[in-house]
Amino acid sequence: MLAIFQKEIGSFFNSLIAYIVMAVFLTAVGLIVWVFPDSNILDYGYADLGSFFKLAPYVLLFLIPAITMRSLAEESRTGTLELLLTKPLRNRDLILGKFFANWALVLITISPTILYYISVYQLGNPKGNIDSAAVFGSYIGLILFCGVLVAMGIWCSSLNDNQIVAFILGVFLGFIWYIGFGAVSLLLESGFFAGLFSWMALDAQYSALGKGLVDSRNVIYLISLMVLFLVFTYWQVEKLRK
Repeated sequence: MLAIFQKEIGSFFNSLIAYIVMAVFLTAVGLIVWVFPDSNILDYGYADLGSFFKLAPYVLLFLIPAITMRSLAEESRTGTLELLLTKPLRNRDLILGKFFANWALVLITISPTILYYISVYQLGNPKGNIDSAAVFGSYIGLILFCGVLVAMGIWCSSLNDNQIVAFILGVFLGFIWYIGFGAVSLLLESGFFAGLFSWMALDAQYSALGKGLVDSRNVIYLISLMVLFLVFTYWQVEKLRK
């Protein structure tokens, strides 16, 4: 697994992919937090990072599939996947190596946003007048949310050898899980299934963690989703090996 992880990280940073991803994400969220009149902190008048944590997932819903779309689709297209599968390499190590490498790249990309918290902390009146517990919980939620999208994206990448198709499927699946389930619950209005779809929505889980109280049920659900899509990927790779 470590060899695959190092190979993936190396390929990211030896090309323009990693730098383009970082530049796009940081530019987009930087404009949202500090420039755009409807969301920037300076005009809002409160020491709060709510606009960042509310809008960042929408950027990541497109950005993460763009990162993961090449994970297995590119390997399959170029024939290197078949080569990897003929080596004494367990499917689990191949999938986990790619998963953690992609997740690590996303976390490296969002890590500079810690400077936003430091800036708002310093700008508060009085200094430090910010709900640090809510910020901490929101970052936990954002990290786990990214992990779920990475797992979904890798599974979509395993389904075919076309990166564009993998990207579209990844974006579609992410939007369904983030927004779609919540929309279905609103249509159902009330009842068991309305509550179930509402709870399953990534939006609800992410928002719950952002309230400052890290509930183990939210964490377990998000980790379970990661495991679920990694298992789906494992089954798909098993089919390719046969």
